[in-house]
Amino acid sequence: METQTSPCAILRNPNFFFYILGRFIATFGQQMLTVAVGWELYERTRSALALGIVGLTQFLPMLAMTLPAGHLADTRSRKGIIMATLGVMAAASLGLALVSWKWAAVPWTHGQVYWVYFCLLLSGGARTFNWSAGASFLPLLVSRDQFPLAVNWNSSTFQFAAVTGPAAGGAMIALFKSAVSVYLFNAFAALACLTLVSLIRAPQKPAPKEPLSLNTLLGGFKFVFNHRTILGMITLDLFAVLFGGADMLLPIYAKDILHAGPQGLGLLRAALPAGSVLSALIVAHRPPLAKAGRALVFAVAIFGLATIGFGFSRFFWLSMIMLCACGMADNISIIVRHTSVQLLTPDEMRGRVSSVNNLFIDASNNLGGFESGLVSFYAGPVFSVVSGGVATILVVLAVCWFFPEIPRYGKLVQPAPSPLPGPSGAVEESP
Repeated sequence: METQTSPCAILRNPNFFFYILGRFIATFGQQMLTVAVGWELYERTRSALALGIVGLTQFLPMLAMTLPAGHLADTRSRKGIIMATLGVMAAASLGLALVSWKWAAVPWTHGQVYWVYFCLLLSGGARTFNWSAGASFLPLLVSRDQFPLAVNWNSSTFQFAAVTGPAAGGAMIALFKSAVSVYLFNAFAALACLTLVSLIRAPQKPAPKEPLSLNTLLGGFKFVFNHRTILGMITLDLFAVLFGGADMLLPIYAKDILHAGPQGLGLLRAALPAGSVLSALIVAHRPPLAKAGRALVFAVAIFGLATIGFGFSRFFWLSMIMLCACGMADNISIIVRHTSVQLLTPDEMRGRVSSVNNLFIDASNNLGGFESGLVSFYAGPVFSVVSGGVATILVVLAVCWFFPEIPRYGKLVQPAPSPLPGPSGAVEESP
């Protein structure tokens, strides 16, 4: 019989349940869309650089809008921002469906790839505001003691959608011989998430309507750079994923190296989040990490080693295992970093600090995709992936040298943070 201490007990909270269910549906559709965009672009251009530009296109709006997104999340209704941005993301997906349909109906328009990038640019701008509001909205839905578990549920829900979404996207492309249906489904998923978020009844504490100024915009950066534990964790994630991410090259591996087709691409994209789900299930049934910093460091190192293994692999199932290992390690990193950032940040700063965190995450993912595509364009995909894994391990060593607070960081369950933390937020391990 389920007890209050069960990891599933938190789902009895209707606000949290609506949030998690909506997040799953939206992420499921978005992961299907990611497979469709990558496969369709490579089918029509046969260019690794075209795949890399996808990451750059999605990063630019994050770079331009991070500061105002954080300010709005701290001074306006976070729920309202989430709902508005989901509407924009649905519209962008409908635009992709129109472009894909036109490609199929009018063959001589195949060169108009810029419309794909325009839709991705629009969607990326909406996600920038959505991420800042969403990350700072989650702590309002649960108690402080439940927050580490809520983060694990949030992460595992995302990863489960990331397991099933790519496989469903690849299967749908193979079935209909077109990506149009995938884009339409993603638009529907965004609108379904919007409906579920509208049902949440968690009041947001009124925030002071600070005027938009350079000082308020830069508040999140100042907080992060004055808090060495948060800065070190974000830095580790930024450079590790910047060099070690191989996601953007999966269409090349699926088609030209592993010869697995669109369904194989869906499975490859699902392998990494499958590892994350397995890791999340293990963490959910264990006490909070007692040596979170050490776990973070080892997890990122394992991520780098598994990336090297994937780069050298010529066997489909070995590649799946290496990506699964990457996912298990990445989930530990996500739980430690996100929980620490939220618990060490006062509520009135969470929107801006979340924006900074999201900027670093987006930079690592999308600039990492651009970097992978660029290196692959000049040196080949295998060199790009393997060298990235080696660089990730070097990044771990460098961060441990410059931020010794990180491997000494203690339990994830922290006391309430003060509004102005000292230069180091590390919690030393008990002797």
